[in-house]
Amino acid sequence: MREDKQVEQQIQEWFSHFHANPEVSGKEVETTAKIASILDELAVAYKTFDDLTGLVAEIGSGLEVIAVRADIDALWQEVDGVYKANHSCGHDANISMVLGALLYLRNQSLTKRIRFIFQPSEEKGNGSISMIERGAVDDVSFLFGVHLRPVEELPFGKVSPAIHHGAGVFCEGLIEGIDAHGARPHQGKNSIDVLVAIHQMIKSIYESPFESYSVKLTNMHAGGESLNIIPGKGTFAIDVRAQSNVVLNRLQDKVNEGLAQLKTMYGVEITWKWNDYTPAAEVSEEAVAFADAAIRKVVGEEFVAPAVITSGSDDFHFYTIKNPSIKATMIGVGANMTPGLHHPKMTFERDALGIGARVLAVTLLQAK
Repeated sequence: MREDKQVEQQIQEWFSHFHANPEVSGKEVETTAKIASILDELAVAYKTFDDLTGLVAEIGSGLEVIAVRADIDALWQEVDGVYKANHSCGHDANISMVLGALLYLRNQSLTKRIRFIFQPSEEKGNGSISMIERGAVDDVSFLFGVHLRPVEELPFGKVSPAIHHGAGVFCEGLIEGIDAHGARPHQGKNSIDVLVAIHQMIKSIYESPFESYSVKLTNMHAGGESLNIIPGKGTFAIDVRAQSNVVLNRLQDKVNEGLAQLKTMYGVEITWKWNDYTPAAEVSEEAVAFADAAIRKVVGEEFVAPAVITSGSDDFHFYTIKNPSIKATMIGVGANMTPGLHHPKMTFERDALGIGARVLAVTLLQAK
């Protein structure tokens, strides 16, 4: 497949549009409409949903279905002192690379169907579940994803056939003690004491040093404007990550046990719930082999990088957790990205988009 400069230019134009018009999880209305208009121009059939943003397109014919997924949502974060939707997650790049692959493939003579899944709400960890429930991966044998990587993982030009994401989950909790006057602390039950104890408790959670994992507080709040009131009520959030699903489950058990013990120790009510679980990667060696061969064909053997291992998580892996017969991998594309994913000022070399699109196209064409 030869490099097409017009395709490269189109990919850049699409990226510029999506980058300038980010939408947060579950609200990707205009993003979905823009993708639909592009597909209309390309005369590619697609399906939208009445109750969900995102869409699914398909080209080719036959019984076999090969799929690729692009996540389409942006983050809500502070940029230059203003909270706004922002594509520091790189999903604008993912959309553009997948559309680029479609552009390369739409006029190919295909003996199989290639499905393009434009998925909402990855940042909330549940968009893939919504797509699974709506049949997005029905009959799919191979599934591929793509994502730009930070420079410390992959430099520009290097491409990896697999990203091994870790598992992650959030704990959100409420402490209900008793308010008291600052002069009479013995009459209250101070939620700040409990928050400090929670911090110390999670610092004493250990797993094998040969495992990659972390447990840390990411949000704490107690008290109000009156500085002479000891606050009985407090809230907290804990971010738990591990490279394997088994270790993550053990960490959750230890957090549950620790919170239950602190509840008794301090005589307060502590309630908590676990949200936004995303599983660790289940990577297919067969899918990796197709991606590896495509990288070698597009950019050459010297630009093939080893598998990327990251503690970051991605709901892409629900597709295989919920459908074990699907063989999947996510391709990592080096782009000299700095400072890194989710940084409000994240930047990268845009020529990486064309590389990613071509690698994806060859991968999808050869997978069977």
